Amino acid sequence: MTELRPYPLAYLARKMFREVETRQSIFNLPASKFFSGSPNHDFGVRFAGDRAATPLGPAAGPHTQMAQNIVLSYLAGGRIFELKTVQILDELKIPRPCIDMQTVGFNVEWSQELKIEQSLEEYVKAAMLLRMLEASGKVVMSPGAGDWIMDLSVGYDLAGIKTERVRGFISGMQDATETVNRLRAELVSDLAPYRDLDFRTQLSHSLTLSTFHGCPPGEVESIVSHLLQVHGLDCIVKLNPTLLGPDKLRELLAGKLAYPDLHVPETAFQKDMQWDQMVDIIGRLKTKAAALGHGLGVKFSNTLIVENHKSFFPVTEKEMYLSGPPLHVLAMTLVHQFRETFGAHMPVSFSAGIDNKNFADAVALGLVPVTVCSDLLHPGGYGRAQTYFKELIRRMDAVSAADIDTFVLKAYGHAATALSGVAITPDVADMALQHVHNGTDVRQVLTDAQFSEWLTAARLLNTRTYTSTLADDGRYGWESNRKPPRRLDSHLVLFDCVTCDKCIPVCPNDANFAFKLPTAELLSAVAEKQSGQWTIHTREPLKIKQKHQIGNFADFCNECGNCDIFCPELGGPYKIKPRFFRSYDDWKQFGDGFYLTRAGDKCIILGRAEGQEFEVSWSKTEVQYKGVDFDVTFDEADVVSTLQGSASSQVDLTWCSILLAVAKGILAEDNPTYVNVGAQ
Repeated sequence: MTELRPYPLAYLARKMFREVETRQSIFNLPASKFFSGSPNHDFGVRFAGDRAATPLGPAAGPHTQMAQNIVLSYLAGGRIFELKTVQILDELKIPRPCIDMQTVGFNVEWSQELKIEQSLEEYVKAAMLLRMLEASGKVVMSPGAGDWIMDLSVGYDLAGIKTERVRGFISGMQDATETVNRLRAELVSDLAPYRDLDFRTQLSHSLTLSTFHGCPPGEVESIVSHLLQVHGLDCIVKLNPTLLGPDKLRELLAGKLAYPDLHVPETAFQKDMQWDQMVDIIGRLKTKAAALGHGLGVKFSNTLIVENHKSFFPVTEKEMYLSGPPLHVLAMTLVHQFRETFGAHMPVSFSAGIDNKNFADAVALGLVPVTVCSDLLHPGGYGRAQTYFKELIRRMDAVSAADIDTFVLKAYGHAATALSGVAITPDVADMALQHVHNGTDVRQVLTDAQFSEWLTAARLLNTRTYTSTLADDGRYGWESNRKPPRRLDSHLVLFDCVTCDKCIPVCPNDANFAFKLPTAELLSAVAEKQSGQWTIHTREPLKIKQKHQIGNFADFCNECGNCDIFCPELGGPYKIKPRFFRSYDDWKQFGDGFYLTRAGDKCIILGRAEGQEFEVSWSKTEVQYKGVDFDVTFDEADVVSTLQGSASSQVDLTWCSILLAVAKGILAEDNPTYVNVGAQ
C-alpha cells in the first residue's frame, strides 16, 4: 500500500501555472468550474473576526490534507478551509479502502495521514500557492472575492495537544514566518518573480476541536480551556450527533428516514457527551472565552458511528462513520435544539450532507462556515460547488438580496417578525424594513447592535422554518439513496477504458490524471539469442485503441477507494491503471508501477509488473532495455536489424514497447502532469 507523499512547492507551482496556460485548468479542475465571485452579489461573511469572501468551505477531511486540495477548494469557491485534524499519533494505519460513497456516505478514516510537520508545511504551501496565483493574474476574481481563512483542527486529548510537536504545529500556523522563508528558497528560475511576495504568515487564529467519538466531556472542556488560555485561539467545539439521544436519533434515522440497516451501537451514546453535559460545558466555556477576549462557537456535526453491516471495508472494521443525506437531518435537528437553548447569537459551523439543493438554506440560517465533504466525492468533485453558487444566486435574486445578511433577513419572509423583538420605535422599524426592501444600507437607521439583534432573531426563525419539515423530505430518506452507481459488465485493463474520466475529479487529492498515447499497435514479441544471432518471434500486437488514457500519481493516492466506487468498469483505477512514483525509493518499495526521470539528454523509465522489473532509456532513436537477466539496445525505427546485447534467456520486448509508449505520452509538453513536471 502506498503512502501520501507531499509534492515540493516549486513543482506544485510549475504544474499550476503550466496547466492553466496550456489547458485552462488547474490541478485538473477546468477553468469553467472556477469561482470568480459575482459582480451583483456579496457572499462575504465574518468568521472568527475576519472576512471570508464566501461561507463555503471544505470540511475537515480528505479535501483539506494536502496543498493541492486546498487550492482546488479555493478555485471551486471555498473560502473557509476546515483543515484536517492533526493529533500526536501521526503514524496511523488506516484500513484501505476507507471511503464508501456507494449510497449515502461511510468512512473509516479519522485523522490527518501525514506527519505533523508535513501537515504544517502543506498548509503553508497552500497559502503561498494562493498568493502566487493572485499575483500572477491568471485567475481573475471580482473585487473582494478572494478573501480566505484557514481554521485549524486538533484532537483528541489534552496530553497529546500539550506535546511539543502539536504545540509547534499550532504556533507554526499562528506565525509561519520560518516555514515561509524556508520555502521561498524553492522559488528559483521561472518562479523567481514570486520569491519576494508578501506571503501571509499568520495563517490561523481559530481552531475547531475535534471531539471525535467517545471523547470524555471533561476532556473537551479542559482542551478548549487550554486552547483559549495558552494559545489565544478562538475555539469551535465540534459536537456529535449522539447528542440527540438514542430515542430521538433512532426515531429520525430508522423511523422518519427509514434506513433499515443503520444501527448505532449503544456504547456510542454511553461514551459521548450527553445533552445536559454539553449545555453546562458550553455555557462555562462561553463565559471563559468572553473573559479572555476570544470567541467560542460550536460545529454540527461530527460523523455518526454505526455498525459496519457492509462488505466494502475490511472485515476487521466493526464500526464505520456515517455522513451524507441522513446526517444532514440529524445535524440540522441539533442546530435547532441548540438555538432553542442558547439562542442564535453563538456562531455555529455546519457540515453534514451539504449539496447544491440545501447550501442556500444553510446560508439562510446564518451558519458559518457551511462546509462540505461527501458531495465533493461524487462525480464532478470540487467542480460541483459551482452549482451551489448558481442556486444561491437564484435564491438571493428571488428575494432581491444582494448580500448574505439581507438574504438571511428575507429568505423565509421573517424580516418583519424578527424585527418586532428589537427595542426600536415603530417609525424606525418601518424605515429599517423599507431599507431592506429597497436594498439600501439598513445601518443608516439601525445601530450595529440593533442590526445584530435583528439578524439573530431571523436566524432562529429561519432555523425553525427549515427544520420543521426536513425529516419529511424524501430526498434524505433511504428510498432516494439506496441505489449504488451503475456498473458495466467489463473489467479495467492497463490501457483503454470507457474514458468517462469520472475517476479524475472524484479523487480529493488529484491523484488520477489523463495522458495521451498514439492509437497504434505496439510491438509484442520475444527475442532470443542463439549462436550469437538474435531471432525475434512476433505475437499479436498490443493495440492502443484510444488516445485518452488514465494514470495514477501514487504519491497522492492513499487508496481510499473512491475512484473505484464511481468507475463504471470493474477493478478500480487506482489498482489497475498505470501508477507513477516521483521517487526511485518509493517505486522500489510500493509494488507495481513506473518511475520516470531524466539524465542529461537521456530519458529513463523503470517499470515493475507482477514482480518483474524493467528499465528503458532512450536518446533520440537509440533504446536500451534492461531486465534482471538481459541488457539489449536497438534503434527504435528498426528493432529487428539493430538488436544487440546480452541475455541469458528470452527477452520479452512487449514491456519495452509499453514503457516507451507510456513514457513518451507522459512527457508530452502540452499536458503538464505531476510526473513530467517532477521528472525535469
